[in-house]
Amino acid sequence: MTSQPITPEYLLDALRAAAAAGVEVIRDGERRRGSLVWREKSATDFVSEVDTTAEARIIAALLERVPGAAILAEESASTLDAAHRTRGVTFVIDPLDGTTNFLHGVPEYAVSIGALVDDELAAGVVVHVPRDEWFTATAGGGAFRDGEPIVVSTIDSPDRALIATGFPFKGGHDVDRYVGQMRRLMTHTAGLRRPGSASLDLAGVACGRFDGFWENLLAPWDIAAGILIAREAGAIVTNLDGVRCPVEHTSVVAANPQLHEWLRGRLTADG
Repeated sequence: MTSQPITPEYLLDALRAAAAAGVEVIRDGERRRGSLVWREKSATDFVSEVDTTAEARIIAALLERVPGAAILAEESASTLDAAHRTRGVTFVIDPLDGTTNFLHGVPEYAVSIGALVDDELAAGVVVHVPRDEWFTATAGGGAFRDGEPIVVSTIDSPDRALIATGFPFKGGHDVDRYVGQMRRLMTHTAGLRRPGSASLDLAGVACGRFDGFWENLLAPWDIAAGILIAREAGAIVTNLDGVRCPVEHTSVVAANPQLHEWLRGRLTADG
């Protein structure tokens, strides 16, 4: 283990360096997008060499800074699963959040890396790669975009609220519930958006682009960094039951404090 004290600030520096390594791989992939080979992880869920190479580079950079840390990553490199995290440092990695967007040239994809210490979020980085926009946070240290502090919106009227979400795409599971949720929100908000990257949706809540966000099921690598960034910017982030959102496979409801309970109530209402 490194002799350097493992503070949130040290971890954030490690995340920045690792994210930069991942971004470099993705930018190279952008230039070769037309020749990339897609592989199906499951129906409508794709991966390419960019995902796997970026993940490998990210992990190598992180372990150089924090040898022996546990890894929880989207592709094949995890050393543990979300239900069996150990004490100490765990890095939770999505090397390319928004792979389908990336493969189609839709400019909405990110590198997302969170760091937990003894199972508590300590630092997070989300990089909007096409914009070269860096969202960062440390526990208790606030949230930032490109080094400038960010806070959630102050909109308190649902009919002025812009809400982000993500549609189910694996085998059509949960479509009916999503349709009902969207129906209950469409006529009571300024609009719904589905950009296609949960980490960027949470970062969007953090900086006020969105007033709220929900999804019925996300993986820990989708949300680890984004949860911390949103919370440090003032958002309330829970699951659909109203319980503080864990870094695991879970539902997510994130919003500014004025709208969170209203949004959660509409999402869980009958009819």
